[in-house]
Amino acid sequence: MLRSPSGGAGHGTAATDSGLMSIGAVLNVLRDEFPEVTISKIRFLESEGLIEPQRTPSGYRKFSTNDVERLGHVLRMQRDHYLPLKVIREYLDALERGEPVRLPTVGRQRDSGEGELLSDPDTPTAARVGRAELLAAAEIGELELEEWESYGLIVPLPDGAYDAEAVTVAALVVELGRFGIEPRHLRAMKAAAERDAGLVDQVVAPLRRHRNPQTRAHAEARTKELAGLTVKLHAALVQTALGVRLP
Repeated sequence: MLRSPSGGAGHGTAATDSGLMSIGAVLNVLRDEFPEVTISKIRFLESEGLIEPQRTPSGYRKFSTNDVERLGHVLRMQRDHYLPLKVIREYLDALERGEPVRLPTVGRQRDSGEGELLSDPDTPTAARVGRAELLAAAEIGELELEEWESYGLIVPLPDGAYDAEAVTVAALVVELGRFGIEPRHLRAMKAAAERDAGLVDQVVAPLRRHRNPQTRAHAEARTKELAGLTVKLHAALVQTALGVRLP
């Protein structure tokens, strides 16, 4: 049986029997943990090769308990780790073959609840993703991505690929969109982020130009430290302005 990346088994499948389920029954099982999942989403994951439900002679999908568990893993890894579907598929396929694999990371991980980002320096990182992978991970079309690019929310690399953080940005833009916040509304956030980055660059620039190789290497660690502090300060200021406390 597959295990969840967080260590738990697939949610909600224990209550089902060993028989095959219709797509509607699968939807009911998954919605407890994933309230926004839809039949279209399940069909999309099937089209991407994440699951292979059986078909009746009349063409209806029938899902096994293992199919439902695998769906739970896919949705959980998208939600918690922002992984592209190709990376998720390769990871789960390797697990099912019994290969010793570690959970790969793409971009930023979910917050641990203590203000620290979940990360593992020994975990393999997919540092770049292709355009098709980004579209699949965000579940958007070409026109939407082109719009985001026009606002500078996502910027391709010179060779047309994207850095891993683009997956995180895309996922967050999609989530904000569910609340009616459009990409054009996020230009101010983009501008603020660039100003913050400029401030960090000013602080670490002398370290990068230093003759000592160890000092130059220290610039990368200092950049990450300052970036983390900047993110925390921004979150605290937003909470203060709204008068709320985020979980």
